Amino acid sequence: MDSKSTGTSSTATLKVKDHTVEMPLRSGTIGPDVIDVGKLYKETDCFNYDPGFTSTANCSSKITYIDGDKGVLLHRGYPIDQLAEQSNFVEVCHLLLNGELPTESEYQEFSGAITRHTMVHEQMTRFFTGFRRDAHPMAVMCGVVGALSAFYHDSTDINDPEQRTIAARRLIAKMPTIAAMAYKYAIGQPFIYPRNDLDYTSNFLQMCFAVPCEPYTVDPVISRALDRIFILHADHEQNASTSTVRLAGSSGANPFACIAAGIACLWGPAHGGANEAALNMLKEIGSVDRIPEYVKKAKDKTSGFRLMGFGHRVYKNYDPRAKVMQKTCHEVLDALGIRDEPLLKVAMELERIALEDDYFVEKKLYPNIDFYSGITLRALNFPVEMFTVLFAVARTVGWVAQWKEMIEDPEQRIGRPRQLYVGEASREFIPRTERG
Repeated sequence: MDSKSTGTSSTATLKVKDHTVEMPLRSGTIGPDVIDVGKLYKETDCFNYDPGFTSTANCSSKITYIDGDKGVLLHRGYPIDQLAEQSNFVEVCHLLLNGELPTESEYQEFSGAITRHTMVHEQMTRFFTGFRRDAHPMAVMCGVVGALSAFYHDSTDINDPEQRTIAARRLIAKMPTIAAMAYKYAIGQPFIYPRNDLDYTSNFLQMCFAVPCEPYTVDPVISRALDRIFILHADHEQNASTSTVRLAGSSGANPFACIAAGIACLWGPAHGGANEAALNMLKEIGSVDRIPEYVKKAKDKTSGFRLMGFGHRVYKNYDPRAKVMQKTCHEVLDALGIRDEPLLKVAMELERIALEDDYFVEKKLYPNIDFYSGITLRALNFPVEMFTVLFAVARTVGWVAQWKEMIEDPEQRIGRPRQLYVGEASREFIPRTERG
């Protein structure tokens, strides 16, 4: 394949058998150019083969930019570390949804709208009793979020901009309430209703940990730490769950169904369950003196063991979110007086090795966000089953922003990936009595 510049545009020339096709090169604001292969099949009778779509852009987007080689993550142009350190989650939600950081009046309106939508329909409290008490909270989340479309008919028309806005705000507001209800149901405690006098993250903490029989005071350090975790997980470009939301939405499905699809995808251990896997690995190692044994196993391809929380599908440098998460982890452990947490010592020694050992440096196996978030969430007293639920609470705004952008994109059509068929060719049917 050759590429050439043609004045103000560029093209790539592809020769396939007796066919030659020129395809336009499209440039984004930053990042690599893409080859528009829209007419490839029509002109060459060939598809492009890309398992996992790792070399395929299925949309154009203005929301999130990642440079994995340089360790860069931008939301609407703002570096993730600046947002995590200087902003709050609700403000980041406004940024992702609307493209700009809000003015003071815009923030008050948006924040107030989110607060007023935190309650769920009272009949939904009875919906939870249909699940076994030992059901995984993510299973409950899938069912309950999908059922929102049965309760909020006035915000399911995707062609109405006002209904899209209402649905977006409802999802962001109600997800913490639903997540807290799933947690309370699992441990056999009564549901705690949201409070309009608390901020987004503090409200979530009180819904999770307050009980009716005594007052509960939210620790501001803990609330700020969880708020930062939410920011770090708010969006991450076209990952598996986001792509699932976009694909479901491309059919015209209502927003609640699309987000439920995203939750189901996030549940996979290779996606949202990675921080739980990293924590379980640290537990398995147990102490610093056993680290050499596990590092040796990680280097042995025949051992079947791999270090969880290291490396990333996209980042080939230090995950920019991991740096903020490391600081947040230390703040939480200090605030709770558990600075000598054994798992943290194991984590810190593993990090030191990963950053200095030639094997890990050569393979660019740097610690990622999951490496520290599992320890932090454990310190906050969340059970491991809730880790992915918290991820879903944070990622909802990213899903909704991406869904909204897709609906408003005139280039988008219903998703229809193609395949390389490797099954049997055409065969004649033989009656069952005649088959040998």
